[in-house]
Amino acid sequence: MTTTRISRHIDAPREKVWQALIDPDAIARWRVPTGMTSEVHVFEPRAGGAVRVSLTYEEAAGRGKTTARTDTYRGRITQLVANERIVEVDWFESDDPALQGEMTITITLADSGGGTDLRAVHEGLPPGVAAADNEQGWREALARLASLVES
Repeated sequence: MTTTRISRHIDAPREKVWQALIDPDAIARWRVPTGMTSEVHVFEPRAGGAVRVSLTYEEAAGRGKTTARTDTYRGRITQLVANERIVEVDWFESDDPALQGEMTITITLADSGGGTDLRAVHEGLPPGVAAADNEQGWREALARLASLVES
């Protein structure tokens, strides 16, 4: 199991970034790598709240972890500190042993230079997920998040 760590400065107030982290409609728009679409089935922004999201490859050649073109993960929010931190424990809906196991995503926010510093730590990546691919997906997602809130 490996870990991905990503940081990004976002030129928006922390409260605005926070709202994009907990709003299911916003999550569907930003928390998705390039070349995929997102469907947020469930996102309950509270400690103990359920999470279920599907990411689908736009190109037919994309290879999904759950179905031919889709990665679906589910989980729960284990910690929520408004405007500061959200911790989510997820797992892929997959029978492939290389994709099984719990992953923990911790996102923290801090005021910085008139904007917000965001740090995302994605721990426990299963062996079937390349750390470099996960890091690239997070970079793309955080660029979408910045575009969404920096207006």
